Amino acid sequence: MTEVLKDLSLPFDLAMGQQIAAEFGTPVHVYDQAGIEKTAQDMRDAFAWSPMYKNFFAVKATPRFDILDTLHQQGMGFDCSSESELLTMRELDIPGKDIFFTSNDTPPEDFDLAIRLGATVNIDDITQVETFLEVLGDRKIDRVAVRYNPGKLKDGNEIIGDPEDAKYGMSIDQMAKAFERMRGSNIREFGLHTMVASNAIEPEYFAETAGILLDAVDELEKMGGPDITFVNLGGGFGLNYKPDQAPFDLGSAAEQIQRVFESRGRGDMDMMTENGRFVTGRHGSLLTQVRYVMQKHKDYVAVDGSMNNLMRPGMYDAYHHVTVLGKENWPLTHVFDVSGALCENNDKFAVDRAMPKTESGDLLVVHDSGAHGSAMGFNYNGLYHAPEVVIRPSGEVELIRRKQTFDQLTANEVWRGNR
Repeated sequence: MTEVLKDLSLPFDLAMGQQIAAEFGTPVHVYDQAGIEKTAQDMRDAFAWSPMYKNFFAVKATPRFDILDTLHQQGMGFDCSSESELLTMRELDIPGKDIFFTSNDTPPEDFDLAIRLGATVNIDDITQVETFLEVLGDRKIDRVAVRYNPGKLKDGNEIIGDPEDAKYGMSIDQMAKAFERMRGSNIREFGLHTMVASNAIEPEYFAETAGILLDAVDELEKMGGPDITFVNLGGGFGLNYKPDQAPFDLGSAAEQIQRVFESRGRGDMDMMTENGRFVTGRHGSLLTQVRYVMQKHKDYVAVDGSMNNLMRPGMYDAYHHVTVLGKENWPLTHVFDVSGALCENNDKFAVDRAMPKTESGDLLVVHDSGAHGSAMGFNYNGLYHAPEVVIRPSGEVELIRRKQTFDQLTANEVWRGNR
């Protein structure tokens, strides 16, 4: 029998799941505020050696206002990549020092909004430098970074791909030209950024990334570039989605990164990360109810949730653990595909999954959907976005996003009398 290394506990049991389902309906996204806050604290503790460390939470992972507010109270900043994410920062009154704007194929108006908000602007490509400087004009900006693509120096993974095949970032020579062009502009500080993997669970991976990034800093400074005062290691701290995977060792990763910085005489350099998945992923789940148990050429558990609520299994063939509430300790006597109602055959949360006896009306929990779950939702087949709730540390359950309605789904249709 395979050893279970993953913590499969949930912040709610069958009774509480039934209460949530009765009040808010299913499917419903459920977040655990206490768990999110603990992870934020764990990150602060692990990187306490870095005097100016801050994690800029990747807004794209979980763009709920309530959760973003919680994270800001925990000392996090925010990594934004679009106009709407920047406008979210304005809505939440986030100061510019806590906004890191990293986009690609960036339109001038997004640069302008980021500058007006006082954000750190991270430039993805050499071709965008002129556009950025034209937009900046005679205004001042505190911090500008450029994104480094190390190419063959670093391997990626199946989610983000290898750097040589990635559309993101610049070579050393391109970064040198970018800095030379920006020198003399109203920019107070320059920095480097990279992001070469997503959901890596090997802690040594990030120490290697730190070394490669500091190598780039050294090379650029030798080439006569400006002083680099800050570096962003990107995100990528992973989740152990599968039961037989050990959790990411945050403490070990932080210690190894510390050794790299200190061995290079950069221990006091302003260092940041932009993890999203690691912060909220394991602290969110999708609660869904079984409609039918079907026998075809295979056996299926058909639930009221669908791929439009969590597309990772269908898009990436990603594993998400599934728990039948109240049957956690039952023997796994059946093998099912867990499927949704979307008219696509890859609309499955699990394939050939060993499960206990499952019946119509059972409540299923799809684990680890707290990042890139609701955020990647869509309306194919006219399916609605599900409601979202958060369990407060007190145990109270609060609605933080309502279920989408037909009127909201069709609000932008130009038809008959509404022209």
